[in-house]
Amino acid sequence: MTLVKFANGNNGSALKPWFSDVFDSVFNDSYVADRLTSRIPAVNIAESENDFHIELAVPGLKKEDFKINLDKNILSISAEKKNETTPAGKKYNRREYSYSSFVRSFTLPETADYSKIEAEYVDGILKVNVAKREEAKVLSREISIK
Repeated sequence: MTLVKFANGNNGSALKPWFSDVFDSVFNDSYVADRLTSRIPAVNIAESENDFHIELAVPGLKKEDFKINLDKNILSISAEKKNETTPAGKKYNRREYSYSSFVRSFTLPETADYSKIEAEYVDGILKVNVAKREEAKVLSREISIK
């Protein structure tokens, strides 16, 4: 990894402070900054003895906003949220509608039991559990030595 020093000064250029001010004001605008932020939720994937666990951080949504589909061995999780409420009696000079969506797809292993997939949405976290097939579960036992 290479570390590069970033110089924030104008280094003799009369235009750099002007460019910085212009771009800072554009990218610090809440509307632009919100659109530049990634809308793809972070995910944690874990495996236990009996299940695969997928957790997505998706605060601000309702469970009705999600669609979970299984196509062969591809599990797709998507959500769409529209915020188009218009209060009565309001006259807007500027209004920025809010719309967001995402799709995350996961290839399930052959050891997954596709008939036993459960999902729940609690406190901004979508939890999807995929059971393992019985023959794929790790059976632990002590082996005797002869």
